Parts: sequence; structure tokens; C-alpha cells
Amino acid sequence: MGNSFAEARGIRAKPTENHPLTEPRFSQNAMPEKSPATGAKGWISYRPEIKVLDCTVRDGGLMNDHRFAEEFVGAVYRACLEGGVDYVEMGYKASRKLHAGAASGPWKFCDEDDVRRVIGEKDPRLKISVMADAERTDYHTDILPREKSVFDMIRVATYIHQVPIALDMIKDAHAKGYETTVNLMAISTLTEAEVESALDAFAASEVGTIYVVDSFGSLYREQIDDLMKLFLKHAKPAGKEVGIHTHNNLQLAYANTIEAIILGANRLDATLAGLGRGAGNCPLELLLGFLRNPKFRLRPILECVQKHVEPMRETLRWGFAIPYMLTGRLNQHPRAAMKFMEGADYREVVKFFDALVEEP
Repeated sequence: MGNSFAEARGIRAKPTENHPLTEPRFSQNAMPEKSPATGAKGWISYRPEIKVLDCTVRDGGLMNDHRFAEEFVGAVYRACLEGGVDYVEMGYKASRKLHAGAASGPWKFCDEDDVRRVIGEKDPRLKISVMADAERTDYHTDILPREKSVFDMIRVATYIHQVPIALDMIKDAHAKGYETTVNLMAISTLTEAEVESALDAFAASEVGTIYVVDSFGSLYREQIDDLMKLFLKHAKPAGKEVGIHTHNNLQLAYANTIEAIILGANRLDATLAGLGRGAGNCPLELLLGFLRNPKFRLRPILECVQKHVEPMRETLRWGFAIPYMLTGRLNQHPRAAMKFMEGADYREVVKFFDALVEEP
């Protein structure tokens, strides 16, 4: 993988070994004349151990400072419940001390009463998660014991320099009775040695799932391959799952999620219509169709997209766009592109390109 995942450019595609999810693979000549049971793709199986998490409200909240109306959040919850999704993420558990006086909406803080009011009587078929950023969450006090909380899972997000505090957050959440995951952010900027060091620590912790996160939407298939193999090498012997969270700056969020599934990822993030920060995420409606598990129902997802998500597109302007593509290609945080897309001249992409690449 070289010294940094960010260096892996210009690598040609390598042949992919057959995987049980996609076998058998038939050539066109080898296909029987009539195969209604299998279809042209030649397979009908699914992996029941795969779990899907919808993070529309959490990741999408980065486009409007978490100011979604309760009607919208409730609609997402009900769509996920009726669609057979395994987890729905309500937002962040941010520290009110650090954000005192801020204009952020309620889903940056995810107070227990707000969540309960929106979802009504909790249905055990759909688990609820919340994300806690390292150094931005008063986790000892704001995260209640599991038996007193509406949440089922705490998702810890951390940069490499915050790993020690992330480990303490995982330990605290585990002791309180929660399922836990960890997201190592900005992984495309790290060296292999840094990633290995973090994985060693996570493998020895109480965390249940370790996520491959393409924070900047900059990763290609070859890098997903390398990361998945590295994560699985550490996670599987420790009895942990590997997850995948992708962004769509290079139009690869869905493809990279599929690649991770083929290699063994059993925890998958997606959002309704891809609603998420900047270029957005892997679209939930695409992912559920690919997984083929009969427990998933597409119609409730599409109904929510039609009635509640798509009407926001013109104002929030998420999804693939050239400014987001440029930051992804340069392996940069999308904040500059997001600011540009908020302006009246957001279609003047050459102007953004010139500003992005000009010499300091």
C-alpha cells in the first residue's frame, strides 16, 4: 500500500477472486437459455449476517446544521422501520458546553426526550444509534446507562490523534450496556503504520465493529481492497465485524460499498437518496436492492425519498457535483466545496477549480 493510502493513484485494476456472494459467474455463452430463477447475474443468494444502518439524519444534518424538522426525522424513522433496515442513526451526541450559543439544530445533541417524542413508541425491530465525536462529547454524563436510554448503539468517531480518548469512550459505552462501533476518520491521509497501530488498539478494545471510512470520498477500489484486508486481519481474530462508510465525491460510494461487501464487510452505512455531507453517501435504495435480503422493502424507502428527501435537494445541494469531485480527487476535506456550493455562483466550476489549485 506504500507509505500512505493517499499515494495509491494510477494503480491499474487487479483481477478479483470469485466470492461466494457473487458465485457462480457465468459467461453469456454458458448461461442457459431460460433461467428465471437466477436472472442474468447468475446468483440469488444473500448474507443474512449483513446489517444496514441508515445515517440520513446524522450525515445529512451536516448540510443544514442539524436543523431537520421533527416531521422529517419521524418520516425517516418510519421508512427505515417499514423497510426492514436494522439501525437508524438520529444524529450526534455533541457537548452543549462546547456549542453554547450555537444555532445548531436538535439533532446535533440528540436529547433523549427529543428522540422519544419523534419516534413515539419504540419498535424493537429497528435499533437506534447516535454518533459521539472524540473530544466533542461529554460522554460520561450525557450518555446515559443503556436501560435508561432510547439508544441501542454508540458510534464513536475519531481522528488518529484522538484514539486514546476514543478507546475510553468505547469502554464507557460498553460498560453502560451499549453496542459500539468506531469510525477512524480521514483514513486516506494516514500511513499504513498509523492505521495498523489504531487497529491493534481497536482489536484489543470492547468495540463490536470497526469501520472503514472514506471521509473525503477519495478512495478507489484498489484502496478499499487494501483497507478491507487490513481491517479484517485485525478484526476477525478479535471477533469483531468490519463496516464500510463511503462518500460519493468520485461517484464511487455505491461501488466501493459493494466491493467492501464482497470482501467481507457485514455492517453497511447508507442514506436516503444519498443525503449526506457534500457529495453524499451510498444511496440506501441502491444498496437494499443489491443485498437481495427479502426482509428489506423498497417501497417505504422510495416513498420517504419522494415526499421528504428530494424536496430538499435544491436548497441543500448535496450529491455528486464537480466542486465535490475536485476536493475528492485532491484528497481534501469538502468544506471548501460546501461553502462554494452554498453561493449563488455554484455552477461556475472553473472558478472553483482555479481557486483550488492556484499556487499559494
